[in-house]
Order: sequence, then structure tokens, then C-alpha cells
Amino acid sequence: MYMNCEIPHRLGRRMWDAYVEQALAQLGFLQLLRSLRPITPSLEKLNPVDDEAPIEAKEDGEFKVFDEMQPWDRASVEVEIAESTVQKWLLDIPSSGDEIITKGGAIKSLGEHPHQFKKLILFSGNDYLGLSSHPTIGRAAAKAALEYRMGPRGSALICGYTFHHRLLESCLAKLKKKEDCLLCPTGFAANMALMVAIGNIGSLLTERKASSEDQKIAIFSDSLNHASIIDGVRLADRQRNVELFIYRHCDMAHLNALLSSCTLTKKVVVTDSLFSMDGDFAPMRELAKLRKKHGFLLVIDDAHGTFVCGKNGGGVAEMFNCERDVDICVGTLSKAAGCFGGFIACSKRWKLLIQSRGRSFIFSTAAPIPLIAAGHAAAVLVAKREMWRRREIWNRVQDFRDLTGIPIQSPIISLIVGSEGKALEASRHLLKSGFHVTAIRPPTVPANSCRLRVTLSATHTTEDVKKLTSALLQCIRFQDIAINGSNRHARL
Repeated sequence: MYMNCEIPHRLGRRMWDAYVEQALAQLGFLQLLRSLRPITPSLEKLNPVDDEAPIEAKEDGEFKVFDEMQPWDRASVEVEIAESTVQKWLLDIPSSGDEIITKGGAIKSLGEHPHQFKKLILFSGNDYLGLSSHPTIGRAAAKAALEYRMGPRGSALICGYTFHHRLLESCLAKLKKKEDCLLCPTGFAANMALMVAIGNIGSLLTERKASSEDQKIAIFSDSLNHASIIDGVRLADRQRNVELFIYRHCDMAHLNALLSSCTLTKKVVVTDSLFSMDGDFAPMRELAKLRKKHGFLLVIDDAHGTFVCGKNGGGVAEMFNCERDVDICVGTLSKAAGCFGGFIACSKRWKLLIQSRGRSFIFSTAAPIPLIAAGHAAAVLVAKREMWRRREIWNRVQDFRDLTGIPIQSPIISLIVGSEGKALEASRHLLKSGFHVTAIRPPTVPANSCRLRVTLSATHTTEDVKKLTSALLQCIRFQDIAINGSNRHARL
């Protein structure tokens, strides 16, 4: 008897639609629905590039670097959003980003005039040096695209790895004072690949030994490490040759106690170098001392410190003068470099292991050549030579300290206000005042530690910071703020 397959297909689809609807209702009840907020860059500032470059610009072949901020730099912190997006934001209505951004920069939404938008100063991005709008980086990407198009498409182990990838790896290894480097699709993928490769050591050694207990690896992870480290460690733990220990955030006494009581000989300590949600630094010198005492492998995720910290932009380890004490450094080109992609700076042995066992690297397509060319221009040419950018971002940190009295440590400013309602209220107030600062809520941060995460850029001005702090004063009492602490909150 012939059966119409379309009937069970429709029933199955309806059933799953109902499941998804129920799941969304539960997320709504838990206040965990999240929205896309489409923005438009300040395109008019990106148009005048090389033809209007100042005479003092220094040339490097066909590319240029500059001694001070240029008009196009402001495009990295000036954005526009549609009025319909503003209203959804103000009412906390979930959005899937259905506003349409047109080629000319005008924003259209259903029933909306194309020129109804609001200009904002961006204080919530990760473009710490403002390099995303630099003409040299854009020109490097465009030149590579014209010459090579996207390049061969495939994983790095099949056909996606080119001379351009190798050149960027070599430059990043030199920056991080490491023997070699492995490019990964993203910083998230880099941490996942590294943690899984570490877990694989235990599995591989167990196959050659009678006692598997002797081959187990102990991983010690800071309680506030990035989600990519957490997920990577969880995957490593699934291999059953890993024991996981979580130490209290930056608590070296607790870490020392855990290390001392652990009987396993193979130990790894992994930590963010600059914590993305709290803006505080890992105690690098204390970690270096513990490393000498316990002989563990020290891994840092320097995503937010690379190009920002240290005289040469080498990151947090350079700033604290302990580069030799860091065994493996994970980094990214997606933040201060203004580009995209992740990397792992390590020894040649570690690189070979990770590229052989790191699944998120092995089974991902390699980055296209134009992105690699842009990363090379950013990391090797612009970030290295335009040292005024590092100076300016730390000047803005000092500006914020002086204006608020809050002893912030870095360009990441965590203003903890407590409940979701308070954080959303403060974010909406800043939106009305012309600032793009989003409320950070669970599950990104623990319950009752919701916050405004303000980030500073080299292309912000002192005047920008003055206007922001003035707006913040209308909804936050700075004297009640506890930076990097979850026990005290700001009062609204």
C-alpha cells in the first residue's frame, strides 16, 4: 500500500515547531531570550582614505601608517541603528535582526522611512585600538582578494593552508616570543583545539601503559575563565583521562592548595590573562612563582591583552615581564587587531600535536587569504608601528579613573549593578543619551551580578569619556561601584 510521506513530514514539523515554541517560552520565563541589534558603521568617515592622507604619514611599500588619529578612525566607534531597533531595545523586545541595512548606509525596516536612525558612540566593542577602520588593513585585504580571490577552500590539513598563513603564524610567534604558532578559525576554536589536544595526551599515553591512572592529566582552571576554555575543558574531561579542578577567581592560595594536594604528576593551569567580563588581570607573577614550585604547564588566553598590553603589544605576559613563564598563549585577531581569527603560540611539538588532535582546527575550513592578509597588515605593520594607539587607549583608562574615582585596571570596565532590571534600565538610559552599552546578564555572568560592560578604545577621545561618565552619573553612583567584586553593587 502506497503511503503519502508528506503527511508524517508535516506532522513532524508541527511537532518540532511546538517543541521550539515551548523552549522559547521557557527561555522567556527565565529572561534568557537574546536579541540581535543590527548597526551600521559610519560610512561617510571611511570614504576619504589615502588621497587625503597627511604628509607626515609613513610609507611601507604601498601601505601607510600614521602618527596620530585620522578622520576614518572615528568609524570604529561611531555607529547608527534604526529607530525600530531603538524601540525594540528600549522595550526589551526580542529581535532576530530583521532590519535591512542597505548599501548606502540607510537602514530600512517594514513600514519605516529609510533615513530614521540614531547615531551612537560605541562603548561596548572589542576593537581596542580602532584598527577595524584603518585603510591600510582594508587595502591589504582588498589587494589580496583581487590577486588570490578567497584562495583555496578547505581545511588547513587538506588545501587551505598557504604561504600567507605561514607568514602570519611566523609573525605572531615572534610577537609572543614562542617557537611557532598555529592559526585557527576563531579564538573560541583555538581554545577548544588546545584543550582537546591536552586531553588527548592522557588517552594516547594510556594506550602504551598498563596503568591509566598514572597517565591522567590534572587541569586547573580559573572559575571566571572564558566560555571557550570551559567548553574545551569539558570536552577534554569527557576523555576520562583528565581530572578537572576549578580554583577561585585569581585566588593563588586556593590554587596552591589544590596543586599541593593533587597526586597527579601531569598538571596544567589555564587562565584568561585579562578577564573579559571583569576587566582584571590574572596574577601573572604569582602564577610564574607557582609554576616554578609545582612544575605545571601554564596556558593563558590573551585575547583581550594582545596588541593592547606591553611596550610592543605582546600582551599581558610582556606587560608583567613573564613571557618565558608562559608555555602556551592563545590569542585572537578579532579584537585589538580589528580583523578575525584565532591563534595558538607554542612550541613546534605542541603545534604538531594540536594540528593532529585538535578537532575544532582539523575539521574547520582555513581562513580565506584576504582575512589573513588583513591580519598580517594589522599585527605586523599597523599595531606594531602606530604605537600612539596603545598610548591613547591607556590615556582613556586614566581619563575614566580621574573622572569617576573608580580604580579600573584595564580598558574593560565592569560596572556591576545587580539585577537584570537595573542593568537593562541603565543600558536604556545610555541608549537614550547616545551611547551603545549593552547590559550583560546571565548566563554570561552569575545571577545578581548583572552589569554594564564598558570598553574603551584608542579612537575614543577624552570628550567622549566625559560625556559617557556624565550620562552614567545620572543612573549610577560611582562611590558605590565595586570593580571586580560580586558582593557589592552600584546603586541606581
